[in-house]
Amino acid sequence: MTMLLDMPETAILNSRVTRAGVNTAATLSLIEWLTGDECHALDEPDLVSGLGRRLQALGVPVDRLTLHLMTLHPEFIGRTIAWAPGAPIEIHDREHGMRLALANTPLQKALETREPLIVGPGESPHGHWQHIDIFSGRGLVQLMIAPLCNADGPISCAAFGTKRPGGFTSAEQQVIERILPALRNTSELRVLRQCELSLLDTYIGPMTASRILAGHIRRGEIESMEAALLLCDLRGFTELSNQLPGSTVLGLLNAYFDKVVPAITREGGEVLKFMGDAVLAFFPGIDPLGACQAALVAAKAILDEVDDFQYDGIRVKVGIALHYGEVSYGNVGSGNRLDFTLIGPDVNVVSRIQSICSERGDALLMSLSFREKARIGDSVPIGPQRLKGFADAMELFTIAH
Repeated sequence: MTMLLDMPETAILNSRVTRAGVNTAATLSLIEWLTGDECHALDEPDLVSGLGRRLQALGVPVDRLTLHLMTLHPEFIGRTIAWAPGAPIEIHDREHGMRLALANTPLQKALETREPLIVGPGESPHGHWQHIDIFSGRGLVQLMIAPLCNADGPISCAAFGTKRPGGFTSAEQQVIERILPALRNTSELRVLRQCELSLLDTYIGPMTASRILAGHIRRGEIESMEAALLLCDLRGFTELSNQLPGSTVLGLLNAYFDKVVPAITREGGEVLKFMGDAVLAFFPGIDPLGACQAALVAAKAILDEVDDFQYDGIRVKVGIALHYGEVSYGNVGSGNRLDFTLIGPDVNVVSRIQSICSERGDALLMSLSFREKARIGDSVPIGPQRLKGFADAMELFTIAH
């Protein structure tokens, strides 16, 4: 297969689109590139820049090419990748609020109707488009917008812009139309891949997601690992939830989690469970000192964040338990309904430490094993404590905060 960008200059000139018609062989070469292994291995920016340069080599006067890949993500509706000749590639992650900016635009119209649109500047029955950041100030005369409709899932689209007076010829439009099915297919693969990764990361965390994608999905597939464990609990939540409207409780919980989760993930921890108002996280212990110190930094950050936190006039307090030990990490469940979880005596220990934390009103308590691994010199012992379900009392420690 001959790639357009690898062809000699005379061959490229001979392959160009003319006003008389389309060079079928050159168009097929572009379609083969979109469906071939080389394109499949490219990331989104290289796909868009490669397509833009190949269209220009074919004689299609593309001065702006944008690919709008819609996805399923709690924070973003999708990603826009924009190319222009001789300019750096642009990548814009679009938050859900971007829907308002796209309202009453041809882009939104194409996504809603699943029909291609060709629009010029100024007034249009489909709305304005030149104010959109990726098109603004570029002197574009015409846009050809093509929805990339999948069998299911979010609909993406591509936009081809030109500065040439008169816009694209019918022959050039035919070239773009011919390549759209191949562009849709290669875009759909990327959208599905991104949806898969973002949904797994969102609901189970990146470490667990990587294990699932690596094929560790059978029940009973368990591995032992050492980890620093952090359990953060919101004080008095039962009373609050009994007194407040449901919408207020949900708002409070989400605002509280916004303080807790980033503090954990910044230090390399992974949230394993949201248990009502509690958060269970672990820090893998390949380096016990590093894992425990990261967990301690996260715990202190949570306490600092919550100290200044209030929601709708409601102030809250938390209690944090820290422990280091060995856990079993993997699949439990029934049939095809499984859950990745941590089990083992040390998981029970951190839960019992949290109970002592709540009973005493301490902001933070840690086990002796955690204290030793973290090499904390300024800890304060609170004396031996009886943990429910354990025969021997355990020495626990706190720190000045």
